[in-house]
Amino acid sequence: MSLSDVFDKVREENRAAFIGYYPAGFPTTDKSIENIKAIVDAGADIIEVGLPFSDPMMDGPTIQDAANVALDAGFRTREIMCVVREVTEYGGTCVVMSYWNPILQYGPERFAKDLAAAGGRGTIIPDLIPEEAGQWQRAAEANGLSNIMLVAPSSTNERLQLTATASTGFVYATSHMGVTGAQASVDSAAGKLVARTREVTDTPVCVGLGVSNGEQAAEIAEFADGVIVGSALIKAAMKSTDDLVTLARELAAGVRGES
Repeated sequence: MSLSDVFDKVREENRAAFIGYYPAGFPTTDKSIENIKAIVDAGADIIEVGLPFSDPMMDGPTIQDAANVALDAGFRTREIMCVVREVTEYGGTCVVMSYWNPILQYGPERFAKDLAAAGGRGTIIPDLIPEEAGQWQRAAEANGLSNIMLVAPSSTNERLQLTATASTGFVYATSHMGVTGAQASVDSAAGKLVARTREVTDTPVCVGLGVSNGEQAAEIAEFADGVIVGSALIKAAMKSTDDLVTLARELAAGVRGES
């Protein structure tokens, strides 16, 4: 299912999308595939598959630790294509979250071609700004991939306009300043940022960074087109697959107004 199909579907159901982040290769490649499939079964509309990287400047300790486990186990960039392919064939809709350096080392054109062949629908590259994204935008467009970019509460109106215009699939709105990680409450800046972003684009706006339970997911679903959850899912997976499934179901219920 394409990203536009996903957002059409959730719009028809009068709800937000549940987007679950999970790192490929954590704790092993096979187990990451198993866990991602479990998140899909639990009700995730889109899976943000993380590419483990040794210098994840945007990620908090939970995602950093998971990435280190994957890298220590020998995870390599090419393996993310296998993960995406397996999940896509299972019925999931995948985008890849990666920093620019691994894609640059792999070869942007080759990465875009291989990701599209695996069934991936787009990428989130947090350290690639619009002014420097020309090579990737061309590669992504040539292979039918969405180029999802990030806006923050600190974004000026000019920066917001520039980033939202360059973003396809959806715009990733960070709910607070800083790195990823589950938060005790939803930052009030999130709603204001979504409203500001909608003033300059019709592209769906999804909120990430900090969501940890169904109640928070429901709160964000009231004003955003999608709710992105990562660290909380990883923490649950560290306990057990059952804990992961329980939380994913809670989050899916939250965006559906069933929590």
